[in-house]
Amino acid sequence: MRILIAPDSFKESMTAKEAADAIEIGIRKVMPDAVCVKVPMADGGEGTTQSLVDATNGQLFQIEVLGPLGDPVTASFGLFGDGKTAVLEMASASGMQLIPHDRRNPLFTTTYGTGQLIKAALDKGAKHLVIGIGGSATNDGGAGMFQALGGRLLDKDGYELPYGGGSLDRLHTIDASNLDPRLKDVTVEVACDVNNPLTGENGASHVFGPQKGATPEMVERLDSNLKHYAKIIKEQLGKDVDQIPGAGAAGGLGAGLIAFLSAKLIKGVELVIQHTKLEQQMAGVDFIITGEGRIDGQTVFGKTIFGISTLAQKHNLPVIALVGCIGKGAEAMYEHGVTAMFSILSVSCTVETALQMGRENLIKTSENIARVLKLGVR
Repeated sequence: MRILIAPDSFKESMTAKEAADAIEIGIRKVMPDAVCVKVPMADGGEGTTQSLVDATNGQLFQIEVLGPLGDPVTASFGLFGDGKTAVLEMASASGMQLIPHDRRNPLFTTTYGTGQLIKAALDKGAKHLVIGIGGSATNDGGAGMFQALGGRLLDKDGYELPYGGGSLDRLHTIDASNLDPRLKDVTVEVACDVNNPLTGENGASHVFGPQKGATPEMVERLDSNLKHYAKIIKEQLGKDVDQIPGAGAAGGLGAGLIAFLSAKLIKGVELVIQHTKLEQQMAGVDFIITGEGRIDGQTVFGKTIFGISTLAQKHNLPVIALVGCIGKGAEAMYEHGVTAMFSILSVSCTVETALQMGRENLIKTSENIARVLKLGVR
């Protein structure tokens, strides 16, 4: 039997690779001769860097960068096994988890550290960048990222703008003359699962600003500042980024990546499927086993299991989903290629205990699934 094992991470319990290894252990207890093809997966959010590094036999690097409020933080990026493609998550350098609740203020938070991660990837020889932009603490339209890569954002007196979305109303001149020249030879793909424009009621500031610490007054100010920012970009760079779907992702970093790096926005799980060559890996398999921490009504909006199951449906392959929790609305996935789903929890317990027992429970559940599959073969 040939089984494709392609789970996402079980957050705070196992990486995608660790989950794939656990599933394989359970299967081999029953079917030691099974061919297990393991492809660690992700959906473009947290864990994408680790999954793509693991899936391509790449390497992970850690560097010190400027955090969202200017404090030094340790961030990571990965290099694929081909040595030419780098992957990074902006949240690693500029994410919400890096700031305590009482210090969150999108007037001042910056994507500068994300730009430093990009520069570090260029230093390693990367010619292609894969960037996940979920979980940001910022609302600066990617201004800090641009500055970290050598760009200058100047006010009417020729002074550099300070970091943060609160100063973008003073933008007068975009100076890209000292932008890192290596960027001209680099292609950029961005994992982006939201369709929000840069500004307006559905834009970055109104929709995501409050969760980043913005008061209603700050939201209006930030939105107005981004409108001005988009206006200057259009006038001076000839790129109209304001209403592009996804431009408002990560506090407008989507817009900045389009404007300054000519990036292409792609749904996260589709991007990961592309770079792991998952469809090619499906050739000749009998079953697919996937999984992640939770499956529910939100899974159909582009989570990992949805991406895998819809692709498997195209090839008429059965998909078994192993998850920590089966939530409300999960049954919708039966219409999108999932054949069966199982919770790996074996006893009632606290969340902390469930996370600690994740690997053990995943092995046990995989073993039981293998016993049923073996019965079917007989």
